[in-house]
Amino acid sequence: MSAMSRWPMACALALAALAAGPVAGAPSAVPSELVSAAREYRASLANLLPFREEAVTHARATLATRRQLAEDGLIARREAETAEQTLATAEAALAATHAEIAQAERMEAEAAATAVLASLPPAKPGALLVTPTLLRFHGLRDWTLAQVTSVERFFADRFHRALPVSALGQTPAHDRLGFDHRNALDVAVHPDSAEGQALMTWLRARGVSFLAFRGAVAGEATGAHVHIGEPSPRRAPQRAAAARPSVPGSTVPAP
Repeated sequence: MSAMSRWPMACALALAALAAGPVAGAPSAVPSELVSAAREYRASLANLLPFREEAVTHARATLATRRQLAEDGLIARREAETAEQTLATAEAALAATHAEIAQAERMEAEAAATAVLASLPPAKPGALLVTPTLLRFHGLRDWTLAQVTSVERFFADRFHRALPVSALGQTPAHDRLGFDHRNALDVAVHPDSAEGQALMTWLRARGVSFLAFRGAVAGEATGAHVHIGEPSPRRAPQRAAAARPSVPGSTVPAP
């Protein structure tokens, strides 16, 4: 069974265990199952990278050759234009895979945080809880995605660049792991950075709940981000599609 096909199965087993409830005297395996599923998905994407990179390299070489042949009048100009489109497609696929890996790392951090959140005392309104891997603030103000523009405006005014949004509402990665992220915003900033600190201070001043992840493992920044909104509840994961587009220039299926 492939890593990609094991992903939804692992998620389903984890969520089934959660629904059944913990066994007396035994630690719950749900967090470790979720982390394993997220880690396996990230590894499958990393294995795909060489094929994406090879496709880009091949497309660039083909384009250079066809441009020269077109200039020499040996082939039609449209053949060079077709090569340009092929290169653009390959580059877009490579960029998308890099983005999916980054998202998988953030999902791994969120999966690892499930055990930490379960061990924390009930969040008190207006209180900030801090652990080595995450920070949680329970605000009094209701949050909706309609307020995203105000966050974007604050960040742009403060740091003179666009808010680095990594997930707005539900994403395929959240579907895979079974997280309900429909009313949440993820921002790709480390909570200990100047940007992360400023963002969290701004959110706390306005009573907006957030979770800030330092990473899936204490001391490692991989997957670090700020999740704006209440913690995402878990729901049944969606099964991955049976057919997936192939990688340009190869026969390896895309995730």
